[in-house]
Amino acid sequence: MAEMNSVVFHPMSRIVSVPSGSTVLEAIRNAEIQFESICGGKGECNKCKVILLQGSCDAGSPESTRGLTADEIARNYCRACRTHITGNCEFIIPVESRIDAPKILQNHAEITTGLYPLVTKHRLAAPGNHHHPHGPRSLRLEGYSGTRPHITREQMGQLTAAEGGQVTVVATRSNGYPEVLGIEAGDTTAENYGIALDLGTTTVVGVLVDCATGRTCSQSSSLNRQITYGEELLTRIAFAKKPGGKEKLRAAAVESINAVIGQLLSSAGVSGDSVYDLCIGSNTVMNYLLFGRDTAALEIANADISRSPFLARAQDLGLLANPQAYVYCLPNVSRFVGGDAVGDVIASGMHLSPDLSLMIDLGTNGEVVLGNRDWLASVSCASGPAFEGAGITSGMRAMRGAIDHIGIDPATFRVSWTTIGNELPRGICGSGIIDAAAAMVTSGIVDFTGRLVEEKPGVRRGKEGLEYVLVPCEETATGRDIVITKQDLAYLMDSKAAACGAIGVLLKKYRIPVRSVRNVYFAGAFGAYADRNKIVTFGITPDFPNAEFHAIGNGSLTGARAALLSGKKRQEALDVAKKMVYIDLLVDADFIEEYASAIYIPGKPEYFPR
Repeated sequence: MAEMNSVVFHPMSRIVSVPSGSTVLEAIRNAEIQFESICGGKGECNKCKVILLQGSCDAGSPESTRGLTADEIARNYCRACRTHITGNCEFIIPVESRIDAPKILQNHAEITTGLYPLVTKHRLAAPGNHHHPHGPRSLRLEGYSGTRPHITREQMGQLTAAEGGQVTVVATRSNGYPEVLGIEAGDTTAENYGIALDLGTTTVVGVLVDCATGRTCSQSSSLNRQITYGEELLTRIAFAKKPGGKEKLRAAAVESINAVIGQLLSSAGVSGDSVYDLCIGSNTVMNYLLFGRDTAALEIANADISRSPFLARAQDLGLLANPQAYVYCLPNVSRFVGGDAVGDVIASGMHLSPDLSLMIDLGTNGEVVLGNRDWLASVSCASGPAFEGAGITSGMRAMRGAIDHIGIDPATFRVSWTTIGNELPRGICGSGIIDAAAAMVTSGIVDFTGRLVEEKPGVRRGKEGLEYVLVPCEETATGRDIVITKQDLAYLMDSKAAACGAIGVLLKKYRIPVRSVRNVYFAGAFGAYADRNKIVTFGITPDFPNAEFHAIGNGSLTGARAALLSGKKRQEALDVAKKMVYIDLLVDADFIEEYASAIYIPGKPEYFPR
């Protein structure tokens, strides 16, 4: 058995014991510290930096310092994923590696189309009748209509034990037929709660809802604890194939959801036993990981994915609700268009409108849906991480100290910026990156091919080629320049071409000119915080001159909340998933052409008529 070593992390003063030979990243995961690890420990992103204070490890080895600056190496920086512990150690987690007060999008719409919750509570009428020889057939529930609900022998025993006292019966139709979920003493009809959740790749957002009135009682959010295993979906699929990987990812998802549920219940003063229904909007990979299913099939292009909703008991998933409560997930469409995209469609209402609409959700994974009430078609693209700060030299997620907006005066080349929390800048997040890219284009710092123009002010030669200084070191929280490098621009160009090319595939296949699109719905943080004009300037999306633009916020949560309160909305979600066409861009010939056209700024002339 390997010797155990004590590892201390500052400034959070967290102590954890790990076997000799463990990486510092593994120790950080065991300590449950929120920490940047974009590539999931593959040694590619150089975001998992720590500072060795003292102790026995291989910090300073070529692998532990590869890609770090001379200044960082001199200050005992090392890469957590490539530094191995051989004895007791102490590390500082520097400010740029911490996930500190992230800005999580919670805005969502409350669709009001009538209350038709699938879980209802009813007082038992004439309780003395439950000794009737016909047993369950004799049950008469106040306010209940429809087929007699299925009831177990144990539940009948509970009714019998009530001995004529007032009893409340909890009924559900979540499983497609009426059944009794529970028997409660007294009149508890006023205590019928449900929880709607958006289980995202990066974040978890939830609302506690009174299912009798439709009122939102509390709202909460948290980071998805899976992020230390990798930022991208394919990274997590790869981790799930490792021994014990699937179980670790599932446990991290459950812990993240339960953290949000705990906050929801505490804020509202509600017991978890009163929560009888949970609805989740999540992408297909998150869905599979939460339910402990094998994700290997999701690596295969055009994989056959069930479009039926996932359903399980709360006790089987380990969620903090009534053990008998059903957990319903909005249905998936394909391996990378999941229930979150279906939720976006429900939130937009495009599936009910005769007008031609486009829904765009560029998160960690990008989904695009085109259509109307008669037809829907979808694609997915790996464009989001760059526009969320991932993979960029000075990039970071949206949290305190992140630059969220940037301007460059084209006459003086003076850079202006704002940060989240009005703190000294630590890096640049997604909306700031889009601002910077557009401003660098309009001021001529970047040419139409996405390359830096060397003679422009602020452009200099760095260690790996040309780079542009956004904020000099003396004005930052880290003491290092915040820059956009040649490699960053290449990554941004690739991401923007993937997004615009994905949209172009749908427009081309269905022969739709940009002028024919009447509504464009932006979902998620991309639509909430990014400037639409700058999105078009850089060519992330085409220009739609005749469209109305709508930011729908967290559409996944909106869709989950609607499904929580209405069986009709669950049927709509199923109808949307069943009829939606999915085009897998990995095997689509048109995507190569559309991507090639979009690799210039802004892109195809017919997509940018103005």
